[in-house]
Amino acid sequence: MLEIGKIKIGKEAPLVVISGPCVIESEDHAMQTALELKKMFEKSGAQLIYKSSYDKANRSSIDSYRGPGLKEGLRILKKVRDELDLPVFTDIHHPEEAPFAAEVCAILQIPAFLCRQTDLLLAAGKTGAVINIKKGQFMSPWDMENAVQKILSTGNEKIILTERGTSFGYNNLVSDMRTIPILQGFGFPVCFDASHSVMLPGAAGKESGGQREFIPTLAKSALAAGANLLYIESHNNPKEAKSDKSSVMPFEDLQKFLNEALPLYELIQRSIP
Repeated sequence: MLEIGKIKIGKEAPLVVISGPCVIESEDHAMQTALELKKMFEKSGAQLIYKSSYDKANRSSIDSYRGPGLKEGLRILKKVRDELDLPVFTDIHHPEEAPFAAEVCAILQIPAFLCRQTDLLLAAGKTGAVINIKKGQFMSPWDMENAVQKILSTGNEKIILTERGTSFGYNNLVSDMRTIPILQGFGFPVCFDASHSVMLPGAAGKESGGQREFIPTLAKSALAAGANLLYIESHNNPKEAKSDKSSVMPFEDLQKFLNEALPLYELIQRSIP
């Protein structure tokens, strides 16, 4: 079982969901959304890890909002962590960011497009934080063993592997649920990223499109395949979201989903030897 502060990931533990706005929009918005999500998850019985990015380096357009940056973003995430007693989670894009992010965040995420970047993986691993490695859209699941070995070479065994769909071009992603047991074969918890799996990269011209209506279908399919946790970006007002507005889940839909997902998760986990 992997323990992240009070959060436990494993078959004996309640469902864990990584959730929050794609990008930090402001201090007030981060605190508001984190508080709303905390109340929602406490009511549902699921475990919450709050996610938001201080910098979205991979955007469709030069005009896209990227976030407040490393220093200000980590200050805001620290406030969420300290005042709301929530574990926080963010992406890193450059090796030099890793030690600063690890001072605040319980989990550092290696973005899918960067999962082969050796220097980034090594810097992340050396922090001792839990490292979530997203499988590249261009990679087979078994290729992720090399990314795992890079983290293990630093002496860090606190790893989560995330499936987020595979790209065949033409603004679409396909999720293959066989990936979940294949990745679990490396010996680490596997997360399914339902919100990015429904993205339509670049489909809206200067931004990505998305089909958020399929998030519940894919997420429940992943749980049925044995996923250990879920990643679902969410927003209190998706129409006004500054990033991924077509693929973040509205809070009211997330609440409904949790009520449906928890019994399924518990059933499947009990059936796993």
